[in-house]
Amino acid sequence: MKQKDATPAESEWLCSKCGLPLEIGKVDVGYLGSVFPVDLYRCSQCGQVFVPEDIAQGKMAEVEKLLEDK
Repeated sequence: MKQKDATPAESEWLCSKCGLPLEIGKVDVGYLGSVFPVDLYRCSQCGQVFVPEDIAQGKMAEVEKLLEDK
């Protein structure tokens, strides 16, 4: 994913494949046989998903640990 200069109405991220601005949308995230709907940045054309670092190291890591502890 590439960053670009963005207006407040646009995503600051571009799809590295299509070059289009990423939009927030529902994405099914699967882990250890469980699937969760999550709002993440995604490309409206190819569907590529971007998980920001703060979510990957924060909330997603927390859910991962909870699932592994079961």
